[in-house]
Amino acid sequence: MEGNVSYVENISTVVDSALVDVAAILTAVVLGLLILTTIIGNVFVIAAILLERNLQSVANYLIVSLAVADLMVACLVMPLGAVYEINSRWSLGPELCDMWTISDVLCCTASILHLVAIAVDRYWAVTDLNYIQARNPRRIGILVVAVWVVSLGVSLAPQLGWKDPEYLDRIANGTCLLSQDPAYQIFATCATFYVPLLVILFLYWRIFQAARRRIRKRPGATLQPPRERRGILRLVTRRPREESTAFTITKSTPDHSSVSPEKSSSYNGANAPQVTSSAASAPATVSSVPVQSGSTTKKTRETIEAKRERKAAKTLAIITGAFIACWLPFFLVALLRAVCEPCEPPELVASVFLWLGYFNSTLNPVIYTIFSPEFRQAFKRMLCGGARAPR
Repeated sequence: MEGNVSYVENISTVVDSALVDVAAILTAVVLGLLILTTIIGNVFVIAAILLERNLQSVANYLIVSLAVADLMVACLVMPLGAVYEINSRWSLGPELCDMWTISDVLCCTASILHLVAIAVDRYWAVTDLNYIQARNPRRIGILVVAVWVVSLGVSLAPQLGWKDPEYLDRIANGTCLLSQDPAYQIFATCATFYVPLLVILFLYWRIFQAARRRIRKRPGATLQPPRERRGILRLVTRRPREESTAFTITKSTPDHSSVSPEKSSSYNGANAPQVTSSAASAPATVSSVPVQSGSTTKKTRETIEAKRERKAAKTLAIITGAFIACWLPFFLVALLRAVCEPCEPPELVASVFLWLGYFNSTLNPVIYTIFSPEFRQAFKRMLCGGARAPR
C-alpha cells in the first residue's frame, strides 16, 4: 500500500515538473517573439528616417530619439526581464539587479516622456503655424536632452541614497524590485507617468478642439494678398523638408487658420502642418482648393465635416488609449505596492502588467507610423525593394 502511494506521488511530481517546463518554454517563446518584434519595429523606424530623404526633417529628431529609447527597452531591459520570468526568481545578484532596474526606469521613462515631447511639438504646430519656420535643430534638441536628463535623474535617484532598507534582503530572497521607499515611488510614478499622462490628455484635448474648429469652417476660395501669397510659396519652395502629413491645409487664408487633421502625422503627429501639392501648383491668385460647387448641399457638407471629426477623434483616441492601456495598470500596482503592503497583487498579475508596459515600446512604431503614408511607403520599399525618394 505504501509503495502505491509513493508511486502516485512520484508520478505527480514528474507531471508537475513537466508542466513547469512546458510553461517555461511557452513563456520563453512568447517573450522572445515580443523582444524580436520590438527590435525589428524600432530598427525599421530608425532606418526609414536615415534612408528616406522626405523623412529627414527636424521634427523627426523626436521620432528617432523615441525609437532609440524603445530599442533600448528591447535590448537592455526585456532580455533580463525574460530571464527573471522564466526562472521565476532573481538569481543574478545585486549588481545586475541594480543595472536592470536603472535601465528599466531610464528607458521606459524616456519612452513615455518622448510621447509628451511629441505632443508638445504637435500642439505648437497646430496652434501656431509660424512654429514650422521657428522649429530648428536647437529647439528640438532641447526637448530631446530634457527628456533624457529627467529620465536619468529618476533612474539614478535610488543609487544616490533613495533605497528602502529591505532592498538587499529582497534580492537575497529572489526578488528584484526598484526601491520601494514610499516617497521615491510617489516621486517616480508621478514624474514618469501620472504627470505626463495629464499633460498628454490636456494637449490632445486642445489639439482636437482646434482641429474641430477648423474642420467646421466652410471651404471656399479666398484671394491672397501679395505678401501672404509670397509667404505660402516660400513655405512650399524653400522648406520642403519641414513638411509633414500631420495636417493638410485645405483653405488658404491670410491667417492660415484652415488646417484640417485629415491625415494624422507620423509618430503621434510630431511633425508640423503640410501644404498640399495643389497649393504649389495652383495659380498664385487663387486658393489651393477649388470653389465649392453650388450644388453641394449643407447636409452633404455637414456629413463630410462629421466624418473628419470622427477620424480626428479616432486617431487621438488610439494614441492616448494605447498609452493608457499599456502603462496605467503597472503604475497603479507600483504605487499600491509601495504605500499599501496588503494591497500587493499576485506575482503573475504584476508580471503581466510589467510586460504590458514593455509592450508599449512594441506598439509605438506601429501606432505612430501607421497613419503616415511616408512611413508606410518607406517600409514597403525596405521590405519589397524599390527606388527611394530622390536626394
